[in-house]
Amino acid sequence: MHERTVLLAGATSASGLAATRALLHARGQVVAVGRDGARLATLADLGARTEICDLADKAAVDALVTALHSEGVRVDGILHLVGGWRGGGGLPGQTDADYRALEGGLTSLRHVSRALWDDLIDSPAARTAIVSSTAVARPLAGGANYAAVKAAEEAWARAMAQAFARAARDAATPLAAASVIFRVRALTGLEDALADAFVGLWDADAAAINDTVIELAAG
Repeated sequence: MHERTVLLAGATSASGLAATRALLHARGQVVAVGRDGARLATLADLGARTEICDLADKAAVDALVTALHSEGVRVDGILHLVGGWRGGGGLPGQTDADYRALEGGLTSLRHVSRALWDDLIDSPAARTAIVSSTAVARPLAGGANYAAVKAAEEAWARAMAQAFARAARDAATPLAAASVIFRVRALTGLEDALADAFVGLWDADAAAINDTVIELAAG
């Protein structure tokens, strides 16, 4: 983890705060990205580099990455924290408005991972992770929108894992990158556990953790 640079996507949550603290404690470098400058200021006070960006806007993400590269900043990891929950009302209650709001998490994951793909492939130790939900394995009618979006995010994360493996195979080099899925029933109360688990990915061999699902639970 020492001196690795991690981009926290959706960093202004409690999980973003915990991850920032854990990464900086492990002597990593943090690029904390969010839309709320006031909330990002707390992370800047801890020592993170902060950037205001709408990650659902591809042009804005591309501009952010170009700016980082112009300063010589290359990214070794992504922790994707963009998300939220909307639901209830059974299947009839799964509104298009709720779905579109939730879909922003998948959109931001697609934009960030593609914009930083060359960084991740070139890194000697890249690690990426998303936060998913146990609802993917057992979706309920009242959370169908949410489970569907999380399932799509998992599919994207697994596709990243396959791409990491293929790139290493094509280059005839050991696998140095890993894409991991963290599943939680509810993230509240698990912010520190998530942060520690993410930092710990750099202590594991990439081949052992690439394309894996890690469930986090209280206690």
